[in-house]
Amino acid sequence: MNQLKEALDTLKETGVRITPQRHAILEYLINSMSHPTADEIYKALEGKFPNMSVATVYNNLRVFREVGLVKELTYGDASSRFDFVTTNHYHVICENCGKIVDFYYPGLDEVEQLASHVTGFKVDNHRMEIYGSCPECSSKEVH
Repeated sequence: MNQLKEALDTLKETGVRITPQRHAILEYLINSMSHPTADEIYKALEGKFPNMSVATVYNNLRVFREVGLVKELTYGDASSRFDFVTTNHYHVICENCGKIVDFYYPGLDEVEQLASHVTGFKVDNHRMEIYGSCPECSSKEVH
């Protein structure tokens, strides 16, 4: 499945113009497993687009978020990280370096129905975060 093509089609359907910068930002997000910040995206692409500003990156991420292609992850620390929306997944977060890794656990899909059933709420979505030390940080602690 070509995620970039599908994402570009979604943008076209919602009337968003596909600029070279938008294309590059989307492609970077899809290929990035690190849930980059806007700054990281800007630094990765500034060589290719010398006229692009951090504000441009932020504005495009906002557009992507509004059409549902990107999720903004805020974890109380400094800057938001951005995640290309794929299937439902959860995040494991390193408390030392801030690295975020995706993991899938389909068994939790039922949690929304259960929550709705027990509370009477109309549940829209849920998010779960797990905190610990990534392998790199764990190996540093041992020495």
